[in-house]
Amino acid sequence: MSKKMIITFEGIEGSGKSLHIGNVARHLKKKKISFVRLREPGGSKNSEKIRKLILNNKSNFNKYTDLFLYFASRSENIEKIIIKNYQKKVILIDRFTDSTLAYQHYGMGISKKIIEHINKHLLKKIKINFTFLNIVNEKNLKKRLLKRKRLNRYDKFKHIFYKKVQKGFIHQAKLNSSKYLIVNSNIKIEDNKRIIINKINKILHI
Repeated sequence: MSKKMIITFEGIEGSGKSLHIGNVARHLKKKKISFVRLREPGGSKNSEKIRKLILNNKSNFNKYTDLFLYFASRSENIEKIIIKNYQKKVILIDRFTDSTLAYQHYGMGISKKIIEHINKHLLKKIKINFTFLNIVNEKNLKKRLLKRKRLNRYDKFKHIFYKKVQKGFIHQAKLNSSKYLIVNSNIKIEDNKRIIINKINKILHI
C-alpha cells in the first residue's frame, strides 16, 4: 500500500513546478492512487477568490497585507481540503509554507519569526513529508516569463528579487536536506520528469 503523504512543489516563477506537479498527478492517476491537488494562493473556493485579489495587476497591497492574504488562503485550504484528506490521500500542493518564507521573508524582509509562528498555528499537527524545489537560472526565467500570455503581479518583479527568493528557498532546503529534492529546471523537461517520478515511486512505495 502506498504512503499517504503531503508533497509540496516549490520554486520561483518559471521554475517548472506547476508542470512537474501536473506530471506527478497524471502518474498517480495512472497508478490508481487517490490524491488531491491544490495550489497556493488558491485551492478551495474561498482561496481562489483570495488568489484573484493577490495576483490582480490592479492590486497594490503592502507586504503585510499580501502576507495575511496568503495566510487567509492557507487557512481556508487547511480547513476545507487538507484536514479532510490528511493521511487518507496523497496531497500535492503547488506552493506552501516554504513559499511564504522565501517570498515574504527572504524577498520582502518580513520577520521570519512572525511567519513561522503563524504557520505553526495554522498547521498544528500537519506535517509536510517531502518537497521538490525547482530552481531556474536568470536566462531561462526571463525566457519562460516572456512566453506567458498573461502576467500577474508576482511575474513582474525585478530579477534581484527572484534571486533573493530563490536563495531563500535553497537555504530552507539545506536546513532539512533529507526531505528535499532540488530539481535543476535548466535541463531537459523529460530528464526532470524521470527524476521526479522515480523519487515519487520511492517515497510513496509505489
